[in-house]
Amino acid sequence: MELSMVEAIAEVTKSMEEVKIKDELGVPVGGEDKNTTSTESQKKKKRIKVSNTKKPLVFYLKLAQKYMTQHNDVQLSALGMAIPTVVLISEILKHNEVAIEKNIMTSTVGSNEGQVVQKAKIEILLGKAENVTQTTVAAASKKGADNDNKA
Repeated sequence: MELSMVEAIAEVTKSMEEVKIKDELGVPVGGEDKNTTSTESQKKKKRIKVSNTKKPLVFYLKLAQKYMTQHNDVQLSALGMAIPTVVLISEILKHNEVAIEKNIMTSTVGSNEGQVVQKAKIEILLGKAENVTQTTVAAASKKGADNDNKA
């Protein structure tokens, strides 16, 4: 039995809504691991892959602050020309006493762009500072936005 185009679209829309509802309820869908518990997901560090061309610095700064308040740890990573952006984000968070630096890892990774090219990679693990309050986080985001506008 063949479906008309309208019926097919309606069926796809309905299944997408079901997936969205299951996702909001936390029900595993499709290839998700059903054995993961909420404590395992809470222990996982949130990772932000920073790009210096896709989003502005303030976006990554606010995202890092949000992850810091929710999960206590955030890992910033970048390749090549985005490394100064990651360093700047971590320095702003440390200067505003929002985060403390736990670990820094540097390495090189191979990139296949016609020929093998080595690119620098950095990963900075930040933890939440003990004396952080909601007002401190709000003030830090305001200062970060002001610093970005001046630059």
